[in-house]
Amino acid sequence: MRSRTDVRVLEHRSNLGYGAALKTGIRYAKYPLIVITDADGTYPNERIPALVSLAATADMVVGARIGTNVSYSPIRRIPKWFMVRFAQWVTKTSIPDLNSGLRVLRKSVTEQFLNILPNSFSFTTTITIAMLTSNYIVHYEPIDYYHRVGRSKIKPIRDTLRFMQLILRSGVYFAPMRVFFPVAGVFFVGFLITLFQDLFDRHDLTERTLILFVAWTQLCMFALLADMIDKRIDRL
Repeated sequence: MRSRTDVRVLEHRSNLGYGAALKTGIRYAKYPLIVITDADGTYPNERIPALVSLAATADMVVGARIGTNVSYSPIRRIPKWFMVRFAQWVTKTSIPDLNSGLRVLRKSVTEQFLNILPNSFSFTTTITIAMLTSNYIVHYEPIDYYHRVGRSKIKPIRDTLRFMQLILRSGVYFAPMRVFFPVAGVFFVGFLITLFQDLFDRHDLTERTLILFVAWTQLCMFALLADMIDKRIDRL
């Protein structure tokens, strides 16, 4: 087998995770564009040159698994549907593919988020939300998706819960108003209901009404404070 002199292989002494491997590669990369893909035969890597050319007008190009030949487990479609809908709510953007493993990243942009990107499989989910909520240009290019070679290390239930946790955390970090205000709205509705009951039924101001009012006020103030902190961070 002929040795390659134009390829540098970086290796962690212990398994730190999918995201950790990507972050190490990004830190050591010396070119402005970075391509990530999986080695399980699922992605059409022959499309990489076309994706790179599209990066001329985008900060991230995602190979969206919505092509004509897509092999995807029906079991994984159900939790993915809910995750995508929640991510779209947070980002206020349509997301054809939330966690595709084939994408082109602009290094100067990606480096801004390395400290908050997870070491797990949720790397791609988080970088998608980070890019969209920070107003970077993300282009989705339809690609095919084939049967994998080998056995997947993803555990559907455990990793779906982790993905949801990561999306929620990313939402709190990048779009706190979108996360906290709906929750505050629930407390406010509860406050109005109990206040109405206190005024017209009990004829007394109860502790439940006061607790709901204080909780609503605190959530609103916390959301405004988090949004102010977010706006003071220069990511653009």
